[in-house]
Amino acid sequence: MASIRREVLTWSDVDKLIDHLLPQFTTEFEALVVITRGGIIPAGLLAEAMQITHILVAAVDFPAEMERQHNGLFAWPRFIQFPEDDLLRGRHCLVIDDVWGSGRTIAAVKNRVAAAGGIPSTCVLHFNPYRSLFGAAQPDYFAAVTDAYIVYPWEIDRGPDRVLLG
Repeated sequence: MASIRREVLTWSDVDKLIDHLLPQFTTEFEALVVITRGGIIPAGLLAEAMQITHILVAAVDFPAEMERQHNGLFAWPRFIQFPEDDLLRGRHCLVIDDVWGSGRTIAAVKNRVAAAGGIPSTCVLHFNPYRSLFGAAQPDYFAAVTDAYIVYPWEIDRGPDRVLLG
């Protein structure tokens, strides 16, 4: 089995990705729906640049037991935290995560925003079309296409999958 290529980013790399995203937005978003944990920092950077103060959080889990029963990919999501419908209804919402890998987390959040009456668009820093479970579907906005495992600067030397530099 081939090893997965890793790409370690710097803060400068992230700034360039944000700068690449900003001119893409053609809609004036009224709210950001941030997917934890990966979307927190990209959403903060975008919220500041776009001067959006209505920031909502969605925490989603795909339980391990359900994943084993469904070959790891087709489990139903469990929403740990999600905004109330009245905070989404009628609003153009930008759903933000760091990476679209399989796409199932951001798709679950997008669908739930739509079910609440919001008007969702999806945004990620990196889109991996080679892992996506959704055929030709892709994020509405993305800064880069990749086949690599991305390590962001806020992940370096932290957590169980840390990357030690130097």
